Amino acid sequence: MSDWLWTSADMVEAMEGRPFGSLPVGITGISIDSRTLREGEAFFAIKGDQFDGHDFATAAMAAGAGLLVVNESRLPAFGNLKVPMIVVEDVLEALIKLGIASRARSKAQIIAVTGSVGKTTTKEALRQVLSGSGKVHASAASFNNHWGVPLTLARMPADSDYGIFEIGMNHHGEIRPLVKMVRPHIALITLIAPAHLGHFANLEEIATAKAEIFEGVLPGGYVLLNRDDKRFRQLEELAQKAGVEHIATFGANARSDYRLREVKLFPGCSCMTVRIGDEEAVIKTGIPGRHIVQNMLGVLGAAHLAGADMAKVAIAMATLTAESGRGAQYQLEHPDGGTFTLIDESYNANPTSMRASLALLQATPPVGPRGRRIAVLGDMLELGRQSGKLHADLARPIVDAQVNALYIGGREMAVLKNALPVEIHVEYRQSTEDLVPLVVKAVRPGDVVMVKSSKGIGFSLIVKTLRGRFPPATPAE
Repeated sequence: MSDWLWTSADMVEAMEGRPFGSLPVGITGISIDSRTLREGEAFFAIKGDQFDGHDFATAAMAAGAGLLVVNESRLPAFGNLKVPMIVVEDVLEALIKLGIASRARSKAQIIAVTGSVGKTTTKEALRQVLSGSGKVHASAASFNNHWGVPLTLARMPADSDYGIFEIGMNHHGEIRPLVKMVRPHIALITLIAPAHLGHFANLEEIATAKAEIFEGVLPGGYVLLNRDDKRFRQLEELAQKAGVEHIATFGANARSDYRLREVKLFPGCSCMTVRIGDEEAVIKTGIPGRHIVQNMLGVLGAAHLAGADMAKVAIAMATLTAESGRGAQYQLEHPDGGTFTLIDESYNANPTSMRASLALLQATPPVGPRGRRIAVLGDMLELGRQSGKLHADLARPIVDAQVNALYIGGREMAVLKNALPVEIHVEYRQSTEDLVPLVVKAVRPGDVVMVKSSKGIGFSLIVKTLRGRFPPATPAE
């Protein structure tokens, strides 16, 4: 195999572009950000909501870009700049064409993942557990939208054995064009939950929008559904209506193809007894939480359907760790002596994931007589008219989680101030910045501190401040 991701000639043909200047033989990668571009990569000057990539073309060349992909209309702005370029009518459309060409040349098993919760965790788990069975390509971060999906496709090496694609949406009609680019052999829906309710009337509408993923499944392919999901019947009917030939299921339900027989939850991991066909196995996952077990059932199902070596999958699953913002745990030293546990769930939040994180907090015991469970919760965004009620409904899960102290921020979380028993110490500040010093001052040795909010609330600042103020604990020998 060549070391090139793409030859320049193949790019020109796929994108229907016009070569300008002396193009290199090929490029080693694709970038849309001049700050992270590596030498030899092609820089696609995409115009986003805030920035236009054409304004950073010079920076991209200075960083070592092999060539630029630019709009024909912007070419005069480059003046006499003699750099290798492929000129196209629209850079994003060119990226889409290149992504389609990448999918056409690939012989990989393609898995597409969507759902209201757990998409990125599931995608990252699949990336890791499949790596023992072949060469895996997966989307970076949460690249799951109208530019992230074609970018991930275009970056897929021709010799990949597996391709893992996360597909997200905020509105009806957004998944359909993306999945028709990806054309998966396996489409996995993690769970339908009240996320993005600001754009949908109810869960039924969310399920209908997520079900657009069925329309891209290849003939003979599989849909993998959560049989414990309350919207399972609706999704099953929509899959059948879309002409999907094979529907597989996972869950605790006795009729699941990938069935959870038993689960044991621990602060740092979970052990699950799973039945696959006629075989039963005990599998450990290195990421704790009952909700993670549900995601891992889907991972096992997708890996099995993709023909992976399941012994290697099980071994890899035990080594999984949670990502930053998605359940990562840190042991931090306190100046008063001892340590405390920080659980970082600051990347996203909706009512379902909030309950799951509170359940994880409940399952993580404080240390010593002074240790407490502290929940630091921020607004759950995009819940529409139901937002007030859905935030107020968190009172019961907070009590059930045996939370000793609650620190809340954002406009919507204010409803919790007076909804909790007096035994729970509650502090509320509307702004994240005002809440930070209260949390820093509150923590003490033995505490378990869980931070969770929608990304837009900016609670990652609280995590960053705590990790900056308190050094990581030295592992015991």
